[in-house]
Amino acid sequence: MNNESLKWRFVCAMVLLIFAFLGVGPIPLTSTFGLYIVIFRPKWFKRLIKSIYSD
Repeated sequence: MNNESLKWRFVCAMVLLIFAFLGVGPIPLTSTFGLYIVIFRPKWFKRLIKSIYSD
């Protein structure tokens, strides 16, 4: 694994951890965010996945 891939994996893990802590409230953020990604398939998400699996 290269350093760039590890960096983006760490960033994604931290964002999901923050969403998990914030999701305790009345609005489940992680599932809402996941639904947005599945429905709209934003270009930034594809670039993020390419940078994570760039090995």
